Amino acid sequence: MTLPFFYEPLLASSNGHFQLSEETSKHCIQVLRMKTGEQLQLTNGKGALFKARILSEDKKKAVALIEEELLSPRHLKKISIAVSLLKNPARFEWFLEKATEIGVSEIIPLLCERTEHTRFRIDRMKQILVSAMLQSQQVWLPTLREPAPFKEVLVSTAYGLRLVAHCEDDARNSITELPPFSDAQILIGPEGDFTPHEIKTAMNHHYLPVTLGETRLRTETAGVVAATLLVNK
Repeated sequence: MTLPFFYEPLLASSNGHFQLSEETSKHCIQVLRMKTGEQLQLTNGKGALFKARILSEDKKKAVALIEEELLSPRHLKKISIAVSLLKNPARFEWFLEKATEIGVSEIIPLLCERTEHTRFRIDRMKQILVSAMLQSQQVWLPTLREPAPFKEVLVSTAYGLRLVAHCEDDARNSITELPPFSDAQILIGPEGDFTPHEIKTAMNHHYLPVTLGETRLRTETAGVVAATLLVNK
C-alpha cells in the first residue's frame, strides 16, 4: 500500500525529528487518523523524498522521525511554459495541474495584447501545483511566476531554445523535428492567438516559430500539448 504523501517546503535535512506543518498534522492525525509509529512520505518539492514515522499525535503540531532520504535528480530537460492567462480561471487551473503532472520546470502566466486579464490568485494556483505534484508522486515542484507582460518575458529569458507557437500561415517548425536541447521556453498565446506584432517581436528576440499540429487548439490544450512534446523530446 502506498504511504500517505505530503509537502513540507521547510524540510531540508534527513537528520532527527521534524515538526509537521499544521495542515499536514491535521490531515495525518484528524483526517487519516494516523497513530504513533505509522509511516508517511514527505517531500520539500526540491528533489528530496523523505520516509518518516509519526512520533506524536498532535493535530496541530505532530512530530515525525525522518528515517530515510532519497534524492531524485531533476528531469534532464528544463522546460518553461509561458502561457496567456484566460478569462475562465478554471481552464487555466486545469492547465497548471496537467503541466505539473507532465513535469515542466517553470510556468509563467503571460499578459498579451489579447489577454482578457482576470484576477490571479497565486496562493490558490500554487496549491494546485502542490496537489498535482503529490497526486503524480513527484518530488519537484514547478516554479510559478507572477503574471508578466509579453515583452518583459522576451527580454528577461535565459533559455537556450526559445519557441513561439502561433496559428498564422507563416512558415513554422514542428517540435518533433527540433534538434536536441537541454532547456527550452515556449510561448503560448491567448484566445485569438498572438497578434502579428507580437509574433514578429518574439522572432526578433530569437524565438523560433513552431506549430503544435494541424488543428486549432484552445490555449490550455496548446500548453499541455507543448509541455508533453518538449518534456518527452
